[in-house]
Amino acid sequence: MTHEISRREFMATSAAAGLGLAMAGGAGAEEKTFKTKLHKALIGKPTEEYLKKLKDAGFEGIESSEWQTPPDAAKAARETAEKLGMRIHSVLRGWMQFNSTDPAVQAQSIAQTETALRAAQGYGADAILLVPCRIGGKDMPMPEAWEFQLEFDEKTGHLQKVAAGDNAKYKAYIDAHNQAVDGSIACVKKLIPVAEETKVVIALENVWNNLWVKPAYFKSFVASFQSPWVKAYFDIGNHVKYAPPEEWIRALGGLIAKCHVKDFKLNADGHGGSFVGIRAGSINWPAVRQALDDVGYNGWMTIEGNGPNFESESQRLDLIIAGK
Repeated sequence: MTHEISRREFMATSAAAGLGLAMAGGAGAEEKTFKTKLHKALIGKPTEEYLKKLKDAGFEGIESSEWQTPPDAAKAARETAEKLGMRIHSVLRGWMQFNSTDPAVQAQSIAQTETALRAAQGYGADAILLVPCRIGGKDMPMPEAWEFQLEFDEKTGHLQKVAAGDNAKYKAYIDAHNQAVDGSIACVKKLIPVAEETKVVIALENVWNNLWVKPAYFKSFVASFQSPWVKAYFDIGNHVKYAPPEEWIRALGGLIAKCHVKDFKLNADGHGGSFVGIRAGSINWPAVRQALDDVGYNGWMTIEGNGPNFESESQRLDLIIAGK
């Protein structure tokens, strides 16, 4: 079956300007009640010193940037966090090369992911962030973000068209994308038994890797595994240039395992833009909070990229969680 859909480095602002925007956005706003509960985290190395700083700033947990930590050391870090009343809730594994045509490279990516899953188990984390691969480059023509109009085969996950009109000039991109789909599916399926053994979800993330650029398509890819151990790690700021984040959230629904928080400011014409401090960009945060509530997301909101200071970032995140 063919499905058609059409379109509709983190830079923090200064503490004074960013916090001013945040407080102005929340001043006098009516308090809302939500069914879901969201938890606050930052990314970093889960040392006792760093965890104490986060706790003092009002955070509840951390996403560990240390994915190669041996299970015993990860367990010790977990115990340290728990003594402080903190949680190591996920592990940032990052970029893989599941689309490589070299079996040795694929095998290395699989082995690294397994290492991250076992570290996460030691930490007591319930997910790892995994970017399956990336494609693109100056020699690979592809539509601009606002030009994408996708047609894809729901059974294979293969793209058939990526824009209106003649797609001949995008053949290399379509072929590379379909190879990435096939490679990612094959590699992730090999990792599902390890995820089930460790009780750690493989949470797939898009990071401007030129893959799965529309909500329905990303949903179709993640859902294709038909496994509770494969879900989506939704980065709220990464998807703004393709479609409003609330549309992505409503499409992914219960497939969302975790959320990253950052902001993106679109240019005046809505085409392109840049990353900015949270609550200083184009994201409609009240709409995002409502969408998370509507899909029943009870989970972590992890800020990616540390702003001026932990306290101001914590306050901005409080406003987002409050629906302001």
